[in-house]
Amino acid sequence: MDTQRGLGSRRRLLLGLGAPLLLGAAGLGYTLWPEEEASEKVRTDVAPLNRRFWTALGDVSEAHWLGYGIDESGGGRSVPRPDSRMRLVGVARLKQGTASRIMRDPAHHFEEGPLEGLPAPLKPYAPSSAAWKQSLTYDKVALEEGLGVVPSGTFRFDGIRDLVYFDYVFLYT
Repeated sequence: MDTQRGLGSRRRLLLGLGAPLLLGAAGLGYTLWPEEEASEKVRTDVAPLNRRFWTALGDVSEAHWLGYGIDESGGGRSVPRPDSRMRLVGVARLKQGTASRIMRDPAHHFEEGPLEGLPAPLKPYAPSSAAWKQSLTYDKVALEEGLGVVPSGTFRFDGIRDLVYFDYVFLYT
């Protein structure tokens, strides 16, 4: 009987000390585990961009872009936030002549528009010698036509290289 009682108290002692130590070690391992930031992974797939921007740009190719939640802290290990806005930002190639055709539209006045807020992982894909042009009226029309979401953002075009830079925020539903 005394042997059993001693065994039970040892188990309680081991559980009392072991559980917190085990939980602490698991928490430390979770915190120190190397992980790539969700917002730092440059994507190259064009299908999502073509679905999202087709009415504004036509088909895009050779895309380099990031897509992430506005409130994302990176790593995807946080409690989901009520803000469901998504940001798509990147550089893509348009079909030959598309950028020039868009910029010649008399309904939109295009002027020089430097890239502001370009995330560091995308800098290698945005030529520093590009002549980026923007139009606030084009942005407004392009973002309202057929996208079916509440968007905001901007497009910049380089007519020489047929490149488009997009920085676009929409309500994810």
